[in-house]
This record gives sequence, structure tokens and C-alpha cells, in this order.
Amino acid sequence: MQRSEAAGPLADCRARRETAHTEPEQPPHILQYARDWQAAEKIVYSTTLESVSSTKTRIERAFDPDAVRKLKAEADHDLTVDGPNLAAQAIAAGLVDEYHLFITTSVVGGGRRFFPDGVRLDLKLVEKRAFDSGLIYARYQTR
Repeated sequence: MQRSEAAGPLADCRARRETAHTEPEQPPHILQYARDWQAAEKIVYSTTLESVSSTKTRIERAFDPDAVRKLKAEADHDLTVDGPNLAAQAIAAGLVDEYHLFITTSVVGGGRRFFPDGVRLDLKLVEKRAFDSGLIYARYQTR
């Protein structure tokens, strides 16, 4: 699942996912991410987009937790959520059972939160990695 918030850098990022394999000298992890993106069925939640340019993508006008719950139950693979507003709705509806968090060495104040008000999460750390760059990856599951 993916939420369309606004054009600009986010749209540029999505476009790059579609074309990264055509750009010379891309690192293997970028190529793999582009292949995974291109192969995935995607839902864009938007009230303003008229059409989508990505293959295997459809537009839904409103986030329906029951429809997503059904999609999740019928899926034979993991579903992902991109975008803080959509993430907050999915978390509040109890649809998220795993979190992949990345902590970087640069912090910028502001922005949209993806943890909604009034939600308490009791999480279990199931994987962690620290990289030489200072990046920390942590994977949590809900209890």
C-alpha cells in the first residue's frame, strides 16, 4: 500500500523506482529495490490523483481498514505501508504487526508523524543491525 501525499520529491522517488534499472552503475541494492517495486501490486490512496504512471498500480479514494484487513488475510506475502498519514491510519486500525525502523546520523526537526495520538504499542525487538556509517536498523513485532 502506498499513500500519495503530494507531488515533488516523493513523485521523483517513485519515478526513480521505475527507471533505476536503466541507469548505469547502480548499486545492487538499488537494482533489487527497483525490481521488487516493479513486481509489486500497489495501491495509491489519493483523493486528487487522476491516474497513476506505475505499472501494477491502482487508485483508491479512501483508506478502508476492513478492505485492507481482508487484503492482508488473503495475501501470500507481506504488505508494506509508505507515507506517514497512511501509516498512522493503519497503525490506529491495528493492521501493522511489524515495524522496520532506521535511525540515521542526521536529525531534522518537524515533518509528519506516523505514530498517531492515542495509540500505545507494545513491541518486541526481533532484529537489530548497526552499520559503520552510524545507521541503526531495528525490526520490531507487535506483542
